[in-house]
Amino acid sequence: MKNLRNLVVSTLILAFSSSISLGAEVAESFVAISSGVKSIDMNLNGEKFTLMRNQTAGNKITPLYDTTDRGTPQPMILAPGVETVGELEFIDYMKKAQTDENIVIIDSRKPGWFARLRIPGAVNVPYTNFDNMNDAIDMMEDNMGITVKADKTLDFSKAKTLVLYCNGYWCGQTPGMVKNAQFALLKIGYPADKIKYYRGGMQAWTSLGFTVVGDDAK
Repeated sequence: MKNLRNLVVSTLILAFSSSISLGAEVAESFVAISSGVKSIDMNLNGEKFTLMRNQTAGNKITPLYDTTDRGTPQPMILAPGVETVGELEFIDYMKKAQTDENIVIIDSRKPGWFARLRIPGAVNVPYTNFDNMNDAIDMMEDNMGITVKADKTLDFSKAKTLVLYCNGYWCGQTPGMVKNAQFALLKIGYPADKIKYYRGGMQAWTSLGFTVVGDDAK
């Protein structure tokens, strides 16, 4: 009787495990963004697009990001108070930015990089603008919610949440805008908790086959 009971239990466990496995196979019948999510329709900064991962079996990363002999890896924590985010968090900010004008997705690379390949819906604010105070102020007034008070000091009370990216783990363009340029955001008083750093950038984004736009987009 004991052996029969053990056999029944084992059979039930096997059947339950098989159903879980089958469910996982069904969920993974496409290249997913997250569990059960194949695509997300977005309208960001006037750009309508469907965000998804490339569904072609054997798809290869773009030649723009297929080499490994590039710059020194950036730290995971860019600066105290600045949050580092991954792909799912970045996408969540993209979704929120569609209806929340206080969140802005920023590509910090030079315009040439931006034109070649970029994440759709991003605004190009080149890090080089932060080598000059007047240019930095112009960029912040236009894109970041910063104003200049009558006494010429900067008002950060309505600073937007910036979600920044550049070429990838090794790229210094976002770090330049945030902390290294002569008039970098943190140096001139931008609130650190309003800065989000997508460290993986285009390297990680393209390695996962996410939607891109630009001259070099497939």
